[in-house]
Amino acid sequence: MSDPGLPPGWEVRHSNSKNLPYYFNSNTKESRWEPPTGTDTEKLKSYMAAHHSTSTTRPSASTNSASATTNGPTSNNEGKIRASHLLVKHKESRRPSSWREAEIMRSKEEAMSTVLAHEARIRAGQASLGDLAVTESDCSSARKRGDLGFFGRGDMQKEFEDAAFALKPGEVSHVVETASGVHLIERKA
Repeated sequence: MSDPGLPPGWEVRHSNSKNLPYYFNSNTKESRWEPPTGTDTEKLKSYMAAHHSTSTTRPSASTNSASATTNGPTSNNEGKIRASHLLVKHKESRRPSSWREAEIMRSKEEAMSTVLAHEARIRAGQASLGDLAVTESDCSSARKRGDLGFFGRGDMQKEFEDAAFALKPGEVSHVVETASGVHLIERKA
C-alpha cells in the first residue's frame, strides 16, 4: 500500500458506520476525523484520492447507512434539493482544519484565489466539480465527489442554502462565502 504521509503510529482506517476514512494512532488508540499534526498533506491528498474516493468506498457500508435510507431514491425528498460542493477553507474559517490539513494556514484571499482557479477550470470544461472535489475540497464529502445528498431549507448555512436553491439542476454557482470557507456548489436535483 502507498504511503499516506502520516506521522509514525498513525494509519488511515475506514468507519463502517459513516462510510468514511478516519485517522487512528495504534500506539495511543486515539482516533480523529482530521489528520494529525505533522502529516505530509501532499502525500495524504494523493493517498486519499487513490484509496478513499467514491470508486473505492465500501458499497456494503453505504447501502446500510442512515444516509442511504434518508437520501435514497425511495425516500420523501419533497421540498429538498441535492447538491455537491467544493470547499476551500482558510485560517479564519470556523473550523480551520480538514482531512487534507491538520491546521489550515492559508489566508482568505489565498482561498478565494484557489477556488476562483477551480471555477475557471470547471467553466472551461477542463474538469468537473466532482473530479476536483476528490482531491481539492476541504470537506469530508470530497470522498463522495462533494455530494451532500438531499437537504431542505434550514439544513445548511443560509448563504450556502440560498445559493444552492437558486441554481437549476446541472448549474454550478459562482463563489459562495460562508463561515466554513469559500465554496463552489453544483445542484444535482
